[in-house]
Amino acid sequence: SLSKVKTISLPVLEINWYRFYVVMLSCLVCTSIVLLFFYVFGINQLTKGSYLIGNYEKKINILLVESRDLQMNFAESSFLGGIQDRVKELSFQKTTEVKYIQVSDNYLALKAK
Repeated sequence: SLSKVKTISLPVLEINWYRFYVVMLSCLVCTSIVLLFFYVFGINQLTKGSYLIGNYEKKINILLVESRDLQMNFAESSFLGGIQDRVKELSFQKTTEVKYIQVSDNYLALKAK
């Protein structure tokens, strides 16, 4: 025997297309505004990070220069400072000109004879 199939009828939905478009447009505008906000926020964070990195690099360079100066001052005060005191004790003077002694080419040969 054949079984009877019952049909179900779905209610026909009447869509108000104007209202549908208004809702979709509203959702699109809201989504665009939210995405724009996140874009601006991201650019702001990126700019802030770049600025901080630049400042830190400047501070690092300044500290490196100061470190080199301190190392030079330490070396000068410990080693060179003692030498300068010793130079003053021995009454050394700074040279103003250099004079070279001329040696003939055959001088060593003459001595060997």
